[in-house]
Amino acid sequence: MVPATAAGPESGRRSRPLGVLVGRKLEYVQLGHSIALGFSGGCRVLIETITHLDGPGGRTDVEPGDNPDDIMATLLGETVRSAGSAADGELCIDFGSGARLVVDVDPDAESWAVVGPGGYLIVCLARGELASWGEAARR
Repeated sequence: MVPATAAGPESGRRSRPLGVLVGRKLEYVQLGHSIALGFSGGCRVLIETITHLDGPGGRTDVEPGDNPDDIMATLLGETVRSAGSAADGELCIDFGSGARLVVDVDPDAESWAVVGPGGYLIVCLARGELASWGEAARR
């Protein structure tokens, strides 16, 4: 599958809003070698690198793997207030409670993906390059 759009670090791309997640409720969290966040309406976020959760208790770093921290479960039932990727590819999701999830960029591998209805798919490739397919490529 060939991405419909891709922007590398040299392209000067700006931050990209991910409106497909806004207003969606977090329904499940799967922990393992990757972290899967399942939202209402069939949206998912897949995380394969270090993630930071900023909440009332401070900052917690979560790394996928054999023994991931289950702190992500504290977000269950939360609604996404805003979501977007920064110019460097970092993913940021803000929840109604004020909690913020930030996913780092891996220099050597895919870091995260957002999947939504209508074939919506955005993947953060190595070094923060974003690739889009389906509905995401049309936005």
